[in-house]
Amino acid sequence: VQLQASGGGLVQAGGSLRLSCAASGRTFRDYDMAWFRQAPGKEREFTAAIRYSGGTTRYGDSVKGRFTISRDNAKNMVYLQMNSLKPDDTAVYYCATTSRVALSSLTEASSYHYWGQGTQVTVSS
Repeated sequence: VQLQASGGGLVQAGGSLRLSCAASGRTFRDYDMAWFRQAPGKEREFTAAIRYSGGTTRYGDSVKGRFTISRDNAKNMVYLQMNSLKPDDTAVYYCATTSRVALSSLTEASSYHYWGQGTQVTVSS
């Protein structure tokens, strides 16, 4: 599976961005998807995940209520809608995927075997 993330950029605090991740492979609908982010000098942080069916989502505490993850299995795409952005959201955002895992493992970076190249999001104050 190959992943290509896009949609990052520079935005003012309070603004919005939508990240996209295009996945190759015929079995996209069998894969759980996630977004992680990493700010300079910090560890990679779980941001959001969505079950292969799209029926279950998980969010990191710092983005709950502001970010929404979604997927379009017909297009092999996953999205991250980011609203009410804050300077603390500045990071490189990575999409990741894995074959179906336990729900309790959706938030763990170690669960994901395939990673995209990352897209930079910068939020100015």
